[in-house]
Amino acid sequence: MSEILKVTGLSKNFGGLAAVSNINAEIQEGELIGLIGPNGAGKTTFFNLLTGVYEPSEGLVEMTVDGKKVQIGGIKPYKITEYGVARTFQNIRLFKSMTVLENVKVAMHKNTKYGLFSALMRSGAYYNEERWIEEKACEYLKDVGLYRKRFEKADNLPYGEQRRLEIARALAISPRILFLDEPAAGMNPQETADLTNLILHLKQKYNLTVILIEHDMSLVMNLCERIFVLNYGKLIAAGTPEEIKNNKFVITAYLGEEI
Repeated sequence: MSEILKVTGLSKNFGGLAAVSNINAEIQEGELIGLIGPNGAGKTTFFNLLTGVYEPSEGLVEMTVDGKKVQIGGIKPYKITEYGVARTFQNIRLFKSMTVLENVKVAMHKNTKYGLFSALMRSGAYYNEERWIEEKACEYLKDVGLYRKRFEKADNLPYGEQRRLEIARALAISPRILFLDEPAAGMNPQETADLTNLILHLKQKYNLTVILIEHDMSLVMNLCERIFVLNYGKLIAAGTPEEIKNNKFVITAYLGEEI
């Protein structure tokens, strides 16, 4: 595997509060990484730094694109997506008045090649590309099990299916790295098991690097190849699930007991 993301000395301060402090980490292409830690440990802030929501106070975030390292720390989220970075959010952010299909299609229009004139004149190029967009959007919805509900309003979906729709919309930008912020939050055990299988399927099918924040330790331990542990904004441990669950510092800070 080759390195896809490198974080060096990454910090974020809010006034006198160090939400993230001097984090160093390397992520290899195709890895499935879990990010865990107590509430307030800095996990979502770390995600926000990697995806352009926040600008770092210090440090670098570098992504390998076409064999070259590109500095993505501090650039706008819409620019970061052009390098193949997609994410979901802890609080679901859908266009709830739009249909399930429209929610996915809207994320794909950044890749359209027809111009304003073709759109206004409804040229052949416009219709061909719109047809392709709809076909791809339907493929993503089939991947997450929502194809049959493609014409329903997003707001009418059950909570677990709204989570899946967010993932389908993230896939629509053709990501190389997919960030998932608490994807199993609010799900029952069966939904969580189904989500675990879905993430593995999508990772393999689309050759994704996946980084997720999650409090469901069963999901993290069964799904992730490596785990990063944050506490008070600092990276206190990184390793395999077996190494993490036996790490005394992690047990004290977060797990409470060996699992």
